[in-house]
Amino acid sequence: MKKTIYTKFAIAYVIFAILGFLTVALLTSDWTYKHLAKEKASDLYKEANLIANQYGSEYYTGKLTLPEIKKQLQAIGTFIDVDIWLTDAKGVIKCDTDNYQRIGVVIPDFDPASTGVSQYQIGTYHDMFAEDVLSVSAPIAGMFDINGYIIIHSSLASIEATRDRLLDISYITLLVFIFLSLIFLVVFTLFVYKPFKTITKAADAYASGDFKYKFSVPGHDEIAALAATLKYMAHELDKANDYQKKFIANISHDFRSPLTSIKGYLEAMLDGTIPPELQEKYLHIVIHETERLSKLTNDILTLNSYGNKGTYLEITNFDINAAIKDVLNTFEGTCNKRKISFDLTFSAKVQPVQADNGKIQQVLYNLIDNAVKFSNNNSFIRINVTDQNNKVMISIKDSGIGIPKDSLSKIWDRFYKTDLSRGKDKKGTGLGLSITKEIIQAHNENINVVSTEGVGTEFIFTLPKGKLSQTS
Repeated sequence: MKKTIYTKFAIAYVIFAILGFLTVALLTSDWTYKHLAKEKASDLYKEANLIANQYGSEYYTGKLTLPEIKKQLQAIGTFIDVDIWLTDAKGVIKCDTDNYQRIGVVIPDFDPASTGVSQYQIGTYHDMFAEDVLSVSAPIAGMFDINGYIIIHSSLASIEATRDRLLDISYITLLVFIFLSLIFLVVFTLFVYKPFKTITKAADAYASGDFKYKFSVPGHDEIAALAATLKYMAHELDKANDYQKKFIANISHDFRSPLTSIKGYLEAMLDGTIPPELQEKYLHIVIHETERLSKLTNDILTLNSYGNKGTYLEITNFDINAAIKDVLNTFEGTCNKRKISFDLTFSAKVQPVQADNGKIQQVLYNLIDNAVKFSNNNSFIRINVTDQNNKVMISIKDSGIGIPKDSLSKIWDRFYKTDLSRGKDKKGTGLGLSITKEIIQAHNENINVVSTEGVGTEFIFTLPKGKLSQTS
């Protein structure tokens, strides 16, 4: 049987209650009894000394007769409810306030010093009582010797009665404490155990893959914060799960399309559907499709390397203006055909930045490629480079179709395309902007986008400012 924390807590509570009662019943009872006996003995010892100094001395000096002292001792014994003996130095009982038959009896093995430092003893007092009594003794001193002793015996019934009353109070106090701790157990159940049980149930649901499971833990304490964190984690896992499904669906689609093309053309060549004189044309199409697959594979590998958070950057100082011009040269043919021109504005003739040259050129290529793809014919693309304190800001702005508002926050997602049909025509993989953002973030910099549908799109990113070389 699985033991929950609540079961363990309840078992601990029961053990605590049992140990509490045993402590009160055994240890506390014994401690209380001994303490009361010691207190009683101390009071009786003081009384015995007073009697010895006053009445005992007067008896042995002849100032009081035996009947006279017996009368005094009986009055004192009745008042404090004790039995008082007067003995000589050898232990012969001269006076007994409770039993006349003991007068003249010699106390067996009489030794007043046998009590030691405790000054009292509990027992039958040399077997002279049928039950245990508390006994104390005080010497009656003469000129140079001890003439006798005053011995006081007290019943233990009063001590036991006082002990029982105190134990009753202890039992009641313990019961009240246990009741109050029971309230704590109830509070623990309502405000700790039940919320944790709810959280555990939710965690089990999430572990089984049910990220839609709903639960609620009210309050603003640490448990509620834990519940909120768990719900947030489940939400993020649900998003990741959806993203994974979309990722697999997208990559499957983007791989299946060119593979289907390649397979179809090759089969057509083999079965003679495509005549030999046209095969060269379709072989070029097959090569183009394989290039698409190769680019898609490279993009995925590139993106995965950034996702590992361990991408190596070869940081150098280079001129961002020259890098932009180099990238623009690769678009010269396409832009000439579509009559797209570039408007370059540089705040300095040479603008050094401190970054990975190759990866920043990839960023520039992706952003300019996007601008060219989605620009109208006979349009222009503005590229601005601005020096701002320790940063260099690069802006690439087109006057194309723009990005819809509901798509702006999604353009960085892997495989996302604002227009799937247009994305296919443009041969895009949907990974360019994801790679771009990962590269910029690897440099600990930021990239933003501003776009108006039907007007155009502007991408802006920053790079650390570099130092001019000696040859610049």
